[in-house]
Amino acid sequence: MAAMAIGCTNANDKVSVKGNLKNVGDTLFLFSPSERKVIDTVAVSNGQFEFTFSTDAVGDYYLLAPDALRGQRGPHLLFVAVPGETLELTGDVNDRYDFGGSKFYQDYHEVDLMTESAQKEVSDFTQRLQGMMLQGVPQDSVMKLYQAGIEPLQQKMEQTMLQFIKDHPDMEACATLVGQLSPERMADAVALFSDRVKNGRMRPYYQGIIDRVQQEQLAEQAAAQKQAQGVSAPDFALNDLQGKPLKLSSLRGKYVVLDFWGAWCGWCIKGFPEMKRYYEKYKGKFEILGIDCNDTEAKWRAAVEKYQLPWLHVYNPRDSRLLEDYGIQGFPTKIILSPEGKIVKTIVGEDPAFYTQLDELFGK
Repeated sequence: MAAMAIGCTNANDKVSVKGNLKNVGDTLFLFSPSERKVIDTVAVSNGQFEFTFSTDAVGDYYLLAPDALRGQRGPHLLFVAVPGETLELTGDVNDRYDFGGSKFYQDYHEVDLMTESAQKEVSDFTQRLQGMMLQGVPQDSVMKLYQAGIEPLQQKMEQTMLQFIKDHPDMEACATLVGQLSPERMADAVALFSDRVKNGRMRPYYQGIIDRVQQEQLAEQAAAQKQAQGVSAPDFALNDLQGKPLKLSSLRGKYVVLDFWGAWCGWCIKGFPEMKRYYEKYKGKFEILGIDCNDTEAKWRAAVEKYQLPWLHVYNPRDSRLLEDYGIQGFPTKIILSPEGKIVKTIVGEDPAFYTQLDELFGK
């Protein structure tokens, strides 16, 4: 199923939720992502539950099983809390669950089914590529297939969503589709809304999405400027594993890879074996400086020891401005610096492009 979110204001702040779901366990936690905390505990009996809670704004909420709350695999249901409305959830959490209840949620269910259908080709495509990787197809080959095939599928998906809005301009639940579209098509969706949807209780929701996307785009532009080729890398000094300050400028005269990572970051950990192989392959031709972020110092030290990482390491405390100075938007981020301390290339994520760049620099 496709899960979405909407926003509005309503004098009646009560949200009623009823559920009849299979494989949901005997306890669920009501979790608010915006507040990042558990709001209530919900008792479940033979898959059935019912509760009411108050909220002065519409937004996403999760019903999480205990394992899911701890970050493990387990039942987790995303739903939209709409003040003054009654939501009914039915189905099987291991397969699909559906929305019902008051008129808004009946419409939302129709939007949800359309979205699921519109996204199917994209989902099937990405699942095929994931299967290829599991079968041993090189990641860079899979990425080329993804880059060549994903855009037309996404365009088709968005056209389906826009046509649905055009056919249902007065359906408030259509405002949930704004967040499913690319930034370039969001205004197209809003233009198709009736005045009731465009200027009514849905306006704070869709405008909030547009504003957040614009802010993210500005942040990405600022990050791109800070990470652009030829930019002088800001100097810094952070404590190493011996508790002594290590200054970036002390490494001038050799190529340096700044690896922004964390022990909590699964993709960071996944990349270590290949990083270690390349570190040995071009031993002496470059240095890696691992910069641990968003960890406790104890977890950082334990991770370095556990994964036997042979390069230099420093710890970035939470009150540091380093991530802002370098425009770090995701983890891992690897920034290759020239011997003069200028940025050669920035790679976000565990991307084969990093190793291709190393081969181009040192494999001659």
